[in-house]
Amino acid sequence: MGQQHEHVRVAVIGSGFGGLGAAVRLRREGITDFVVLERADSVGGTWRDNSYPGCACDVPSHLYSFSFAPNPDWPRTFSGQEHIRAYLEHVTDVFGLRPHIRFRHEVTMMRWDGDELRWEIETSGGTLTADVVVSATGPLSDPKIPEIPGLAEFPGKVFHSARWDHDYDLRGKRVAMIGTGASAIQIVPAIQPEVGRLTLFQRTPPWVLPRMDRRISGVERWLHRQLPFTTAARRGLLWGIRELQVSAFTKRPNELKLIESLAKANMRKAIKDPALRAKLTPSYRIGCKRCLLSSEYYPALAQSNVDVVASGLTEIRGSTLVAADSTETEVDAIIFGTGFHVTDMPIAERVVGAEGQTLAEAWKGGMQALRGATAAGFPNWMTIIGPNTGLGNSSMILMIESQLNYMADYMRQLGVLGGRVALGARPSAVGAWNRRVQERMKRTVWNTGGCTSWYLDASGRNTTVWPGTTGEFRRHTREVDLAEYEVIRAPRDARKAGRVAEEAVK
Repeated sequence: MGQQHEHVRVAVIGSGFGGLGAAVRLRREGITDFVVLERADSVGGTWRDNSYPGCACDVPSHLYSFSFAPNPDWPRTFSGQEHIRAYLEHVTDVFGLRPHIRFRHEVTMMRWDGDELRWEIETSGGTLTADVVVSATGPLSDPKIPEIPGLAEFPGKVFHSARWDHDYDLRGKRVAMIGTGASAIQIVPAIQPEVGRLTLFQRTPPWVLPRMDRRISGVERWLHRQLPFTTAARRGLLWGIRELQVSAFTKRPNELKLIESLAKANMRKAIKDPALRAKLTPSYRIGCKRCLLSSEYYPALAQSNVDVVASGLTEIRGSTLVAADSTETEVDAIIFGTGFHVTDMPIAERVVGAEGQTLAEAWKGGMQALRGATAAGFPNWMTIIGPNTGLGNSSMILMIESQLNYMADYMRQLGVLGGRVALGARPSAVGAWNRRVQERMKRTVWNTGGCTSWYLDASGRNTTVWPGTTGEFRRHTREVDLAEYEVIRAPRDARKAGRVAEEAVK
């Protein structure tokens, strides 16, 4: 290889829930020779990057935390961004992860070295090699801003919800909010009271249910601290309720009509104007796009300083925003709540596998990974929150912990095999897994609900969501099936093994 670089057993990329969880699990498995490569200067992932007004989680606090690190002191049933970020900082300190983290080390390229059986990793802070790479960059890490004619010439302020400019004063300004996703429905009520005028550009109205958020009392927190099993029981109840809901999303979408009636009642309560209600009423089955939770969104839209343009933004002429229905709006600032690169993860362009092609090239026809973790042609590389591991109604932390179980057994299998060895997912195994997932996807609300969502890739395939329960996914990822992998040994080790075999025959 020429120049010598630092070598580690495992390189973890990212320090959000997935990366920190992987680091904790590695330490619990007795593996301490690892680094966590983080492009920013602090941990937190999406909960560090998204600091917009009103930012909060739409999964209950006690379910949106690690099972191995329960937090008895969540202040609210649905936690705000600052509390979740503080929780991740706490996990980092309690489990002694800081010595392993390399801040300001953005991975720019990684290449598989088939001779040495290791990954060569180039970062903005230096170069290193690793036997195994665990990619935990997350699907909500790289903002997506649509290409709109005239955007570059817009004279006002422009930023994405995940890159909020806290130095820009919105008071009294004419503001355009582009998009109506999970971020937008939190931003709109947070900024509506202070802006001069707020115009919401809506391509497709979301289904919005009330968010039953409340302060968790001091008595409840005291009880959780004194009797830890009560925290576990609360988590278990929250999990069980959501597991029971899954069949409606995955097998019997028509059962969701009752939930639609609740969402419509929620809208009628706040929106008295029939014309505005018509704009805000979805025409697709609830759950097809992500179900959103808010008790403030509709009341904010009903205020006199808010306009809803039920048409997407198509062009910008100076300070004038032009919608597809020709509506023109003068604004001082544009806020994009247009989501992230989910089905075309940017990290894939930086991963070069055994055949010399990038992961992005391998996934050109659609992302697919064995049990959501490993890709054919990329030995000793796995991803956390990979293809078809997303959820429509529960906590992603449950899926992350299942994938950590798989990662732990993957490392154990490498240890048992011994020597310089790698595991490469067999294309047949990846294909078989993906076909089973896609076959099950046909009946789900995400494929039959009559909408276009960020769950679908460019070819219309759902490569994002898991079509089953979290308990089922955990069973599928409990351990590595070596029959689904090719055992790869370093060339010289393989030659040595061959000579030993020949001697044995003689």
